[in-house]
Amino acid sequence: MKISRLPLSLCALTLALALAGCGGGSDKVPADAVAVVDGEEIAKSDYDALIGQAKKSYTTQKREFPKAGSQEFQTLKNQAVQFLIQREQFEQEASALDVEITDKQVDARLAQIQKQYFGGDKKKYQAQLKEQGLTEKQVRNDLRAQIVSEKIFEEVTRDVKVTDKQVADYYNKNRAQYSQPESRDVRHILVKTKAQADDLHAQLKAGADFAALAKKFSADTGSKANGGKLTISKGQTVAPFDQTAFLLKTNDISKPVKTEFGFHIIQPISDVKKAKVTSLKDVEDSIRQQLSQTKKNEAMTKWVDELKEDYEDKVSYGRGFTPPPAATGTGTTTTSETG
Repeated sequence: MKISRLPLSLCALTLALALAGCGGGSDKVPADAVAVVDGEEIAKSDYDALIGQAKKSYTTQKREFPKAGSQEFQTLKNQAVQFLIQREQFEQEASALDVEITDKQVDARLAQIQKQYFGGDKKKYQAQLKEQGLTEKQVRNDLRAQIVSEKIFEEVTRDVKVTDKQVADYYNKNRAQYSQPESRDVRHILVKTKAQADDLHAQLKAGADFAALAKKFSADTGSKANGGKLTISKGQTVAPFDQTAFLLKTNDISKPVKTEFGFHIIQPISDVKKAKVTSLKDVEDSIRQQLSQTKKNEAMTKWVDELKEDYEDKVSYGRGFTPPPAATGTGTTTTSETG
């Protein structure tokens, strides 16, 4: 198991995307910092650690690390800076929302990871850190950032509610999703020529074994191994096949049916199974959950948009770290992935 730099939740990722490129004024930033976020410095040592870890990841994946000055390196550099800025912004917003993260919470999350992926073996865990060029401090910082982002998302979306009417409206507008058309078990033999189809049809009428002929002659690789058996839904197959398969009496054998694929001999082996509609009662919980997540995402997006405006004049970049114009709004956390 590889310990990736832990992916942040929706709120953290959205904030990173929204705030990338905000701010400016490198004269406000000390030489040992890459940026200042509302008075809080982002240490260059943290940036160097991220880039170092990224290099380790490239090596592990047997990929060449981007050369300094290249567009790929510039993208990587900008992503690293935005990751660190976003993390500081969330720390600050956590305080404003009265979100407090304790060392015990970080300890518990770390213990959970060690148990889940390493069976509680700390030596294996430490070996993995070394292999990926990670320090204990980096992992704990990432865990803290993950917990912070989760708690902020909870606070911002706490009042989101989904009404019964909204659930019912969604169900009625999307009823087709919860409907299953008629279906039938059939078997068929597909061949390329009418002459061969007529010959096989004659053999079947004379009592030949359908499954045996399908296995030997059918050109349908998806069903021939099963003696031509398949289950079809009404409207699923091409029109001539569909019409014949649903009109024939059970166990009757069709004359050769021409389609764009060749000639089929079809035999229904079950009665037509009635169409089914899943009731609202059976799916209301899943619909409610889906609508709730959508509304929460919308609430989070609105919060991020407001936060973006608030931080426009609160982020300053160090010399050499101001993102290019094209990077505005495109910052991500992929710098820290290890794969």
